Amino acid sequence: MRLILLIFAMVLLGAPATAQSPRDCPQCPEMVTIPPGTFMMGSPPGEEEREGVPQRYRGRSEPQRRVTIGYAFSMGKYEVTRGEFAAFVKATGYQPGPPCFAVGPEGTAVERDGLSWRDPGFRQTDRDPVVCVNWVDAKVYAEWLQSITGKPYRLPTEAEWEYAARAGSEQARYWGDGRDDTCHYANVADQTAANALNWPPSTDTIFSCADKFVHTAPVGRFKPNAFGLYDMLGNVWEWIGDCWNASYAKATNNPDYRRDGDCTKRVARGGGWSNPPRTIRAATRSADDIGTRNQLLGFRVARTN
Repeated sequence: MRLILLIFAMVLLGAPATAQSPRDCPQCPEMVTIPPGTFMMGSPPGEEEREGVPQRYRGRSEPQRRVTIGYAFSMGKYEVTRGEFAAFVKATGYQPGPPCFAVGPEGTAVERDGLSWRDPGFRQTDRDPVVCVNWVDAKVYAEWLQSITGKPYRLPTEAEWEYAARAGSEQARYWGDGRDDTCHYANVADQTAANALNWPPSTDTIFSCADKFVHTAPVGRFKPNAFGLYDMLGNVWEWIGDCWNASYAKATNNPDYRRDGDCTKRVARGGGWSNPPRTIRAATRSADDIGTRNQLLGFRVARTN
């Protein structure tokens, strides 16, 4: 009911849930306008236990707090694609270097020679999300969009990202707390990947559905959330602008970037194509060193309106 009222209110305010801004340039990402609003950020009590989050990872998205986004902003409708990133590289000569980590046994990260955003170790199209890019690469890409459009492109804040991902939902996933519908909405660790990569067929580690993609999926292949954003959960982790803090213990209700904590690490959100059910949640938080490149790491841009 609360989600229905939120969407109804956005329509009355002239900001429908799927309102789109035009591209600012032919090679720019397509953007969606996100209206102002208030939401509960983080995991509600009991969610991490119910979802089977290991004890060592619990508390990262706690305590839950109310955050107000008092302004409209724009978010990439999709994750930045390999084709969009290639246009940036061609225009600037910028070259992300090695190394890039691959998904190893039991989800571990293994450094592999020769992997790059052009060849992450599996086949991609130009409509797949770019991977093997670090936080600096993502930031430089956003700065390039600024330079060619005159518009304030940037990486989203962590509060903006979670507000946009939830799109009015207070449940673990924007399609609900259950797992049965996941493969309609997200590219995740599923039966398709388990069969192809010989993963254990445990419901603790894979969703019991088939999304038909082993690795990344071209953007927009799954159902969007109520704001009209695609792949906010699954497909690839998305770099965020905030410095890393291991919990929300010292967080304020300000939706701006957190500049305290460990700024050699930056937040990543959303989970990726090899992640289990406990990870594919709107509240899940992780972090990597700003120089880390990984088969699971991409990004999405935001823009101040």
